[in-house]
Amino acid sequence: MKKWIGIVFVVMLLVVGLVRVDWNRMGKDHLFVQVQAATDVEETTLKNGGVMKRYVYTQPAFTSEGESKEVTFTADKELREGAYLRLYVNDNDGVTSYDEVSRDDVPKKVTRHW
Repeated sequence: MKKWIGIVFVVMLLVVGLVRVDWNRMGKDHLFVQVQAATDVEETTLKNGGVMKRYVYTQPAFTSEGESKEVTFTADKELREGAYLRLYVNDNDGVTSYDEVSRDDVPKKVTRHW
């Protein structure tokens, strides 16, 4: 009986752990950007008449080694110009998520480009 309780407990821990995993960030490469002005604003009219805005940013981003890449990503709010972001990108350089970071968190090879 104690064996079954232990097995059920372990299985529950695994399930809870899998639910809390952020798949948009797990195993992704990182790029770094200093936010520039939004290049476009997409507006979608909802069924209830409200308007949803998505801010589109197309700008250069940098790998940890300082290599430049052009990226496009969106945000549901206007981002603060000059803020530093760590972008999480998949194999196709599609941005899946981002975090605002301090300049100290940005690799030195990247900051020399700003």
